[in-house]
Amino acid sequence: MGGRKTITPGGVVAIVISALVMLAVLAPLLWLFVSSFKSDKEVIAYPPTLLPQDWTLDQFEAVNHSLPIAKMFRNSLIFAGGVTVISLLLDSMAGYAFARLDFKHKKLWFAVVLLTMMVPFQILMTPLYIEEHYMGLLDTFVGLILPRATSAYGIYMMRSFFVRLPVSLEESGRLDGLSEFGIFRRIMLPQCLPALVALGVFHFMNNWNDLLYPLMLTSSTEMRTFSAGLAMLVGNKVIKFGPTLAATLISILPVLVLYMFGQRYFREGIASTGMKE
Repeated sequence: MGGRKTITPGGVVAIVISALVMLAVLAPLLWLFVSSFKSDKEVIAYPPTLLPQDWTLDQFEAVNHSLPIAKMFRNSLIFAGGVTVISLLLDSMAGYAFARLDFKHKKLWFAVVLLTMMVPFQILMTPLYIEEHYMGLLDTFVGLILPRATSAYGIYMMRSFFVRLPVSLEESGRLDGLSEFGIFRRIMLPQCLPALVALGVFHFMNNWNDLLYPLMLTSSTEMRTFSAGLAMLVGNKVIKFGPTLAATLISILPVLVLYMFGQRYFREGIASTGMKE
């Protein structure tokens, strides 16, 4: 009997609020899922019905006929995946350098990195476009990935993790004869797995869902990302709600799957980000 926990009034309020928040988050996703399998008539029917009378794949077929969905999905995967992998490498290396190495004007350079977070992308759009035009990188994967090869937020996040690791880890590596890069790769980086997963989810999600950036740097249908294709579908004079819902469901599935597999590390990484250095 002593192990039984009593629920206080405050706990009941917290449970109710949590349930309401969960309902508010899941209800649109549930509606999006079931509506993607409805017919055109059921999608716009009033009063609306929760479940379709006849489950159909017509909306997905309409999307496939309207857009080169396979190519756009591939382009988004290469773009978001490439940025994520390269950014994790460069952000972690820069974060380690700012956290554990001593070099001239380190604090000043780190402040400069943080200041770049205050510059809106709209200010950089025209210079970036002109630069890629003269370099011949427009409408290429290199042109999409290279400007986002690293980020100020990623460097700051990785530095926050490296700073709180004990110095004894470095000292043990030096006693074993490891180089500085060896210490980083074999000892320090594995300790930051939660940070890497959390940052990877952020990078992939932001680049997968980005519209303005890839739309600006690509011009051919062959290089359009999925978000740009979805904008083209929604931007028609007559909006087809069924195909739009189906395309939206396809667009959010990769991010949901990625989060489901990395949620344990993601939660730990987010919780540790705010720890005091």
